[in-house]
Amino acid sequence: MPKKDIPKKHPQLSVDLNADLGEQSDGSDEALLALVSSANIACGWHAGSALMMQQCVAWAVDQGVAIGAHPSFPDRDNFGRTEMQLPPNEIYSGVQYQIGALAAIAAANGAQLAHVKPHGALYNMAARDAALADTIVAAIYDIDPTLTLFGLAGSELISAAQRGGLTAIEEVFADRGYNPDGSLVKRGTPGALIEDEEQALAQTMHMIREGKVHAIDGSWVPLKADTVCLHGDGAHALAFARRIHAELNQQGIAIRAPQMTDSDALFPLLG
Repeated sequence: MPKKDIPKKHPQLSVDLNADLGEQSDGSDEALLALVSSANIACGWHAGSALMMQQCVAWAVDQGVAIGAHPSFPDRDNFGRTEMQLPPNEIYSGVQYQIGALAAIAAANGAQLAHVKPHGALYNMAARDAALADTIVAAIYDIDPTLTLFGLAGSELISAAQRGGLTAIEEVFADRGYNPDGSLVKRGTPGALIEDEEQALAQTMHMIREGKVHAIDGSWVPLKADTVCLHGDGAHALAFARRIHAELNQQGIAIRAPQMTDSDALFPLLG
């Protein structure tokens, strides 16, 4: 009797949506948390406060969103976007200090941290500086080796996490321009920010589905899109988050945090 062919079950395409939160008090954070699967909460060094951290954690718990620390250089005056040359032990202790503060607030709300994503200049410098990336990874690993690290796709941060024993989550940006080497176009220079919503949406979908992005010189850059960053401080951040959320659902792409299985997707397909 011939064997009956059983159709193979293909895994559902999914992606994480993350947003940087706790950086402003305009009321958009709670609404954004209804649309994303991971939250990167400012730990006070570039923006935010203990009260804002507590509020964002409480909202994230209510929404079932994965909670992550968003540590930075000590640079509130410039929103953490000024490059600094600090000793490795100062970077190490500063990253741990910020993670520890948010972890304590999360624990008080019956939750725990899932990931760490450096902010601003700390993130961008570590994306190209292997020694700095190793220091950040060591600081995270020594607190909790189960924490995942969000870093720029294909960067030194990803390589450092892989050799340092952390799970690396490769991040792409919906509204940022890319250089031919896969780095982000520096803020304040032409092509750094994508203002057109349709263009940002098309770029995002191409990165998720095709694994590549159009660089500013017209070349195609291969990358892996585990998570997509939606900046929470943009003028139209909430509107764009709603657009990309709807588009992912329409294209059959589930939204889930990296720690979740497909069956646990925070935003399974609505049909």
